[in-house]
Amino acid sequence: MKVIKIDKNDWTRGIDKSRETYQLFGPVTDKNQSVFKQLGKDAYPEMGRTDTIMSPKSVLFPQTEKILTASLDESVENHHIMQMPETDTTPRAVIGIRPYDAKAVQLVKLNFDTPEYRDTYWCDAYEATTFVGLAVNQPSASDFSTSMGSGPFAEEGLDLLLVDLDDHYLAKVLTPKGETFLDGAGFNGTADTDASLKTIQGMKEAAEAAITSLVPTDKLKEKSLLDLHGAPFWEDTAFSCINCGTCTFVCPTCWCFDIQDETKGKSTSRFRNWDSCMSPLFTMHGSGHNPRGEKTQRVRQRFMHKLKYFLDKYDQGSMCVGCGRCVEKCPVNIDIRSICNTMNSYEPQK
Repeated sequence: MKVIKIDKNDWTRGIDKSRETYQLFGPVTDKNQSVFKQLGKDAYPEMGRTDTIMSPKSVLFPQTEKILTASLDESVENHHIMQMPETDTTPRAVIGIRPYDAKAVQLVKLNFDTPEYRDTYWCDAYEATTFVGLAVNQPSASDFSTSMGSGPFAEEGLDLLLVDLDDHYLAKVLTPKGETFLDGAGFNGTADTDASLKTIQGMKEAAEAAITSLVPTDKLKEKSLLDLHGAPFWEDTAFSCINCGTCTFVCPTCWCFDIQDETKGKSTSRFRNWDSCMSPLFTMHGSGHNPRGEKTQRVRQRFMHKLKYFLDKYDQGSMCVGCGRCVEKCPVNIDIRSICNTMNSYEPQK
């Protein structure tokens, strides 16, 4: 295990040097909110900001993405044949990603990169990306990541883990991609590895102890899918929901999308756009039938997918990393933590 010390006085110099090799993405302020964006020439990741309103999932899975194009001009070769547009495979680095968001990428990968199907767009972007994580020294009140297989200092899915120690970072190297990024940025300050790892472990334990929101999930696997689907608590759960879809857009693991074609003049393009299971049109069939036409059915689908369907299919925990964004942003205070507890403890009437 290798640990590098990065003096914060050298931070911007190293970031500038890394631009020679990488497209950089990081947290910046936009309209009073902290969001992940591609960093322009004079922009630097704002590492001191609180959690971003959105996760960096759009780096791999853009909110709108052109996936195919075609010419309708019959004088052009291969007209009316859809082809992939040119894509940018330049190495990219996501700087300041939180550990639970990196865990979320690994969960999404189970859907986009399978033995049966490889989503070229997502996988190519993933393979080009280096994930430079930033440990969470002071978890928020809505953080329940330790209950969901992650944590404020978790390392899964990261190439580097940065730990903020006021005037410097300790960079824990986790993969060869992480070491390559440090080399490209010129970050090569030596650190006492044993002492650094001891410091990081102490900070990890303190951060994990600060998380007071503990959500039980131990019984979800054994619960009958049909029992939970038919449980009587879904009407009360959905009562206040206004189907705004905020929870699905801020969620780092939501992967639903819609496909739309647009034609202008003699060219046509096919786009993939984020979609939401909370939308009444999400499951509308061409026939006009909608199997989830009622609000309660859509709310049940969201939480059953996150906490039960995903668990049963992949057996790799819930499709939730405990970031708490949906808890903070829901305008009617629907709380996935209480719903998870209800599902975990539910026993059907005999």
